[in-house]
Amino acid sequence: MARAGLTVERIVATAAELADEVGFDKLTLSAVARHFGVKDASLYSHVSSLGELRARLALRAGEEMIDGIAAAVAGRAGKDALAAFAGAYREYVLAHPGRYAATQMRIDDSLRPLVTESGALRRTAEITYGMLRAYGLEEPDLTDAVRLLRSTFHGYCALEAAGGFNDPRDVQASWDKAVEALHAALTHWPRQKEKTDG
Repeated sequence: MARAGLTVERIVATAAELADEVGFDKLTLSAVARHFGVKDASLYSHVSSLGELRARLALRAGEEMIDGIAAAVAGRAGKDALAAFAGAYREYVLAHPGRYAATQMRIDDSLRPLVTESGALRRTAEITYGMLRAYGLEEPDLTDAVRLLRSTFHGYCALEAAGGFNDPRDVQASWDKAVEALHAALTHWPRQKEKTDG
């Protein structure tokens, strides 16, 4: 490809494709530059470092993921919303393993303006907390519930993607049962009000 037309958007889009192909941990500026047929230095007028490229990829992937989740949960509540949320989450992880891995990275404080500009993290929190409020949860229970869901979804999908389920039991059936169990846990959550001084 010609050097002309290089933009941050095109570079990040290519990085996303490469991450899915070779793995996020193997993503390099050199690999992206080779795709465009240019030297690494040609990318530096668009991204300052590999760290910035990875951060931009993480935020792009976060936006893609929450877009899919938002569409899935729209107009739903309770167990239906939870199942839709979980299904869209799992679908993204399995379809885009490299991009999903990017969403798990910690973004350096020096790149925080990118986070603010993106809005992906804020939107993810709004949609996730909105879904959980249908269960009548308030803080600190909301945060605890978010951590439970994230741990369950991430762990299950990571094991599934790695071929970690060898039992003949259908993987989809186990996933559906896990979502039912989460619904039951959220419905019967042991609520705890934040303690106040005095």
